Amino acid sequence: QVQLVESGGGLVHTGGSLRLSCTVSEITFSIYDIAWYRQTPETQREMVARITRGEDIDYADSVVGRFTISRDNTQRTAYLQMNDLKPEDAAVYYCSAKLYSQDYWGQGTQVTVSS
Repeated sequence: QVQLVESGGGLVHTGGSLRLSCTVSEITFSIYDIAWYRQTPETQREMVARITRGEDIDYADSVVGRFTISRDNTQRTAYLQMNDLKPEDAAVYYCSAKLYSQDYWGQGTQVTVSS
């Protein structure tokens, strides 16, 4: 069973920064596509950023220029650097690891942005 553990969430003021980490138990981490999603009680889960195993990257329009996704295959970890945070970025952030039809999720980490 592939396990994902997110960390790095917390409370930050508007304009602040956080760096989320997602560590994956799977030793073949490098062949997985990794994505960060977020969800609030009022919204559906939405993709924030994605990095494929070939390191192609996509971002949601709302975070372009502020968020950066990256991965370190040697550490089996993906990162989401979030800068210039806004109140609307507040959500539970989830990491996913996908390989063909296999899709694994972490437990989520809370990001709170105070105005």
